[in-house]
Amino acid sequence: MALFLSVSLFGLLSKALAQDSFDPLEYVDPLIGASNGGNVFPGASLPYGMAKAVADTTSSSNQGGFTLDGAPVSGFSMMHDSGTGGSPSLGNFPLFAYTNCPESDINQCVFPKKTRTMFGGVRNDSIIAKPGLFGITLNSSVHVDMTAAHHTALFRFTFPTVGTDGQPAQPLILQDLTDLSNSREDNGTVSVDAETGRITGSARFTSSFSQGKYVLFFCTDFKGGDILDNGIFVNSRASAEVKDMTISRSINGYPLPGGAFVRFKSGAEPIIARTATSFISAAQACSHAETEIPTFDLDEVVDTVTKAWRAKLRPIKVSTEGVNKSMVTNFYSGIYRTMINPQNYTGENPFWESSEPYFDSFYCIWDLFRSQLPFLTITDPTAVEQMIRSLIDTYRHVGWLPDCRMSLSKGYTQGGSNADVVLADGYIKGLRGGINWQDGYAAMVKDAEVEPFDWCCEGRGGLDSWKSLGYIPVQDFDYKGFGTMTRSISRTLEYSYNDFCIAQLSPSLSSSPEPDKEKYILSSTNWMNLYNANQPSAWWNNTPTGFTGFFQPKYLNKTWGYQNPLNCSNQDSFTSCSLQNTGQETFESSIWEYGFFVPHDQATLISLYGGPAQFIARLNYLHDQNITYIGNEPAFLTVFQYHYAGRPSLSTLRSHFYIPRYFEPTPDGLPGNDDSGAMGSFLAFAMMGLFPNPGQNVYLITPPYFAHVNITHPVTGKTARVINKNFDPSYQTNIYIQSATLNGQPYTKNWIDHSFFTEGKELVLTLGRNESSWGTRVEDLPPSLGKYEGFNTTYSLRRAMAAQGVKRSGSEGNGRYTPGFGVLQGDKVGV
Repeated sequence: MALFLSVSLFGLLSKALAQDSFDPLEYVDPLIGASNGGNVFPGASLPYGMAKAVADTTSSSNQGGFTLDGAPVSGFSMMHDSGTGGSPSLGNFPLFAYTNCPESDINQCVFPKKTRTMFGGVRNDSIIAKPGLFGITLNSSVHVDMTAAHHTALFRFTFPTVGTDGQPAQPLILQDLTDLSNSREDNGTVSVDAETGRITGSARFTSSFSQGKYVLFFCTDFKGGDILDNGIFVNSRASAEVKDMTISRSINGYPLPGGAFVRFKSGAEPIIARTATSFISAAQACSHAETEIPTFDLDEVVDTVTKAWRAKLRPIKVSTEGVNKSMVTNFYSGIYRTMINPQNYTGENPFWESSEPYFDSFYCIWDLFRSQLPFLTITDPTAVEQMIRSLIDTYRHVGWLPDCRMSLSKGYTQGGSNADVVLADGYIKGLRGGINWQDGYAAMVKDAEVEPFDWCCEGRGGLDSWKSLGYIPVQDFDYKGFGTMTRSISRTLEYSYNDFCIAQLSPSLSSSPEPDKEKYILSSTNWMNLYNANQPSAWWNNTPTGFTGFFQPKYLNKTWGYQNPLNCSNQDSFTSCSLQNTGQETFESSIWEYGFFVPHDQATLISLYGGPAQFIARLNYLHDQNITYIGNEPAFLTVFQYHYAGRPSLSTLRSHFYIPRYFEPTPDGLPGNDDSGAMGSFLAFAMMGLFPNPGQNVYLITPPYFAHVNITHPVTGKTARVINKNFDPSYQTNIYIQSATLNGQPYTKNWIDHSFFTEGKELVLTLGRNESSWGTRVEDLPPSLGKYEGFNTTYSLRRAMAAQGVKRSGSEGNGRYTPGFGVLQGDKVGV
């Protein structure tokens, strides 16, 4: 069926609508993040759809196509990502329209993208953006409404009756062979049918944030006006005599403008362009268009897409009573953005044939594993099952799980093999639908055991050193595989957690359950081998921070290197911190912030830092001194790590510090790139009051931002509820939990597990104005691999290690330091 929506879905939806008139789409604003570097896609798309229709601007922040920063429109295209940084991706084969060409001369219309922007000025008050529909009016008075099916977009152009020269409208619509980043290479092709005006073609483009390239095909049809003429254009000249062209890139570093046009006899009626794309062939693109939108009825498609979005968002319902509408808009708009990317490209992968789903635009898993994919595991588990199947199938055909994958290409790996975390998170939370978990486990083990030749883009590097030394050395000697020789600290920390994730699956999936579990539990402690208990931290003017004990780089010979713990922090504007060859030993984050990235063993980390009081002081300093920045994903979990030190109230306070101060429902309201919905999912989780530690069966409890939240599980149909008693919608008082009940029974733990959602439990939180003892006892803290010690004592593992000079590297004698471990009990960590 067109738009890939089943009849049964509409039946269930109609029944739900009859029972409840609440419409979450009333609170969705796609323009949130459309300026100030949010880089969101604000146009029309189905959930996870491949077609994404929007106007493209020339802004330096046009990664999502359209921006609300005054930049002119250069075209209207239907392939986009959302919220990414770096070079823009996609935006292929844009359309552009003129009411007429002066003196009816096609060569007086402006064809090249760079120069036609003078006709692309935008009337901001004309913009319409809502799920399933994007509309805009240019200063030329050309109005364009657009929507999208799964692979196909509709653009409805409405023209004034006369052009700027006062002559009757004879609209011209062009389509060119370019993309947002102007990456087209040689041999772009285009053809236009003289009778029907159908435009078909293809071009080869460069993938963003990768070494890859891809070929994309398109098919465009028109309806609504009689054709006057059509043809092709190259550079600034056009001809109605020529109908086919193959074009080179040119020699000047910018693709030579080229494409096709169709001109119409009249603009009295709207003219509709239907365009579809395919990575397989132009014929498949045409088939998508004809199958998905056979009638050219834009309003019908908008209605269908709107219903699809309503069905996706409806399972989460919050109480809006007394709450400022902007907070509700913030919440639901965040949820909406989690379902733009990744994109379902099933049937559009030219590199291998498979019966498995294929998802693309994992951009990148380093960003997505922390909150976006865990959020979808609650709200859309079937989609996550399909994504996991796609990741595993990529491993089968490419050899490794991806960390980034976009436009059919291997993207750059930023840290660890964090698809391992995604798989572990899905497995322990019960995702099973069609997933071959034996293959999934084998893929995770391969990440840990086999180094790829080119670990820039898959797997892990430095595995010989990892296995022999227990850490990734700075300036490692690695002749088996190759990648940027930086990030030794962040890679060590992330590899440690990746191995913990493998250990969680070993008891159920390994052919050697106990040995594998023990092996990967042991290597998951490698993070400790880069902890220098005597390392102080000072600002660049030599002012001490007052804290000692930080991760530091270590050489092959086991001697310490040095990186200022504040380098790559939010306060550092002068250091290379990404994938540059001159980059630091941490990726996009400081040692100060990475100092908290031990998600599986917070208990031991707390002891290393001198106990809970010192841990909290250090965490406060991280936030209060603006060392971290909430606009980057490593900051997310640090907002809630007070739970592990027995102070869940401080997590609540910190959450309210950031929301809405750094997350406002305005175009410039996001603190950074939305990163495919990562920022939206952080916001939604925080406002829902249940934040995940991804890769574990743990959600940290804080009071929701609403009197109550209902989450109906899409598979089990059961509704989980969080209820705030004594709720203050102004958030000025009563933000702290005094006591709680779970299904009517007293509940003192400051965390819950995933069964809360699948079994539809009820959590009632009684709130008050002061911090209480709720969730503060050791037995109420979240699971940790090591034992919680130093609560109510002066014990300090950090001081003990420093005093005893404990050797902890894997090859240093037989005396590797081992903390007191919990044990893996089935799918959970027990302490």
